[in-house]
This record gives sequence, structure tokens and C-alpha cells, in this order.
Amino acid sequence: MITANPSTAPRGCTNFKLRQLLRRVSLVYDRAMAECGLKITQYSLLSHVEKLGPITQADLAKAMGMDSSTLSRNLRPLESAGWVAVHAGDDARSHALSLTANGRKKRMQAQALWKHAQLQLNDTVGVDDVIALHTLIDRMTDALSAEPIEEKDAA
Repeated sequence: MITANPSTAPRGCTNFKLRQLLRRVSLVYDRAMAECGLKITQYSLLSHVEKLGPITQADLAKAMGMDSSTLSRNLRPLESAGWVAVHAGDDARSHALSLTANGRKKRMQAQALWKHAQLQLNDTVGVDDVIALHTLIDRMTDALSAEPIEEKDAA
């Protein structure tokens, strides 16, 4: 077991602090996105499908680091709105996702709002801190990705 020096150990729960920050950051983006009727998660999905598509749902989930069932839940409204199309994949069991013409228009509309939110966040927090945060997030993501995920016993 790893122990830290009590005088230099982090105070509080890292998970709680990250979730607290995420809620505040998401609020900035979601307020901006409200003008076009999207949430930031939906904009992110549209952007990934446009960049990577046509792409299977499994590959999209992997690329975004999402659980497949969460991705399905988030894709449904985009499909219903006619922004994401589902096509037959390489085999009978797979389906490929791509943006429709309306999906590309919606993403372009949202992109300007996203940029405004990003610039607002940069101004509020400071560009140097945003860059430092991105660097830290990337470093921690890489470190945690190297750790094996322990499966719970199914018994």
C-alpha cells in the first residue's frame, strides 16, 4: 500500500473535486449550446461522428472512451432529430454511423457557440491554466489507462 506524507497529501476526494469542476465547466458550455438546442455531450458526439465516420458504434465508444450503453442513450436523440444516420456495417451485426446533411449543419451552428464558450472559459480561468489543465488531464489519463481495470467477480 502506498502512503503519503500527511503534510503533503492531497486534501479531500479527488473524484469529488473533479466532478465539482466538471459540473462548473459543463455549465459554461451547456449555457452556450442552449442557443442551438444541444448539450455539450451531443455536440461532442456530432463532432466525433463527423471526424471519424462512417464508424461503428463500438469503435466510436472506444474512440471517445465511453461505455457502449451510455453512447447508445446519447445517440438516440441525435438519430431521432435526423442528425445521425445508421447504415448497415461490414457484417450483419454491425452498423455504421455518419452525419446527415442536417447533422453537419447543426454541428456547424453549434461549433460557433462552442468556440464562444471555450474563449469565455479561457478568459475566466486564464489560458495558461487551461493549457496546464489539459496537460495534467492528458498525463493522468495516460497513467490511469496503463492501469489494468479489475473486473468484479460475476459469482
